[in-house]
Amino acid sequence: MSATELIALFVATGRLHGVGIGSTLGDVQREIDSAFVDVVDAGGDSMRRDYGFIEFYFNSGQEWTVSGGAIELHRLAVRADLALRWRDAMRDEFPCYLAWEELLAEFSKRPDRPALEVIDQGDFLEYRASESKVSVLVNNDNEKRDEWLGHGDVWSVSLG
Repeated sequence: MSATELIALFVATGRLHGVGIGSTLGDVQREIDSAFVDVVDAGGDSMRRDYGFIEFYFNSGQEWTVSGGAIELHRLAVRADLALRWRDAMRDEFPCYLAWEELLAEFSKRPDRPALEVIDQGDFLEYRASESKVSVLVNNDNEKRDEWLGHGDVWSVSLG
C-alpha cells in the first residue's frame, strides 16, 4: 500500500494496520512485524514502541494498551533507510517527503472521512480529525523543499 493511502486511512479511522487506541501490545505484535525499540518510563507506567519513524505509546494496566501514536514523516527526509526497513517488513512505500495536497486528495476519496478542523500553529497548520483522534501537522513556513521539508509538506501524523 502506498504511504498516501495508508495515512489517509489512518486519518479517517484512527487505525494503522488495524492498531489504534485501546489495542493491546499483543495486537501490535501480531499486526506490525518490523524491528523496534521499547522505551519504558522510570515508573513503569508508560512505554513507547519506536519503529524508527512510526511510534506507538502505551499505558500500563492489566496489560499494555495503546494510548496514542505517531508517524514522524519529517525523519525520512534525512533517514530514507528507515522507510526502506519498514517497506521490507510491512510492504508500505513511504517517500522522503509527502505533500499535504497529495494526502488531502487521497483522504478526500474516502466516503467515511471525518471532518477536518484547521488550527493555525504558526510555522505549522494542524488538520485535526476529532472523530478519529488523528492530527496531521503540515509545514507552514515559507521555505522551499530542499534536503529538508518545505512549505506544504506533512511533518507528522499523530493519534491521541
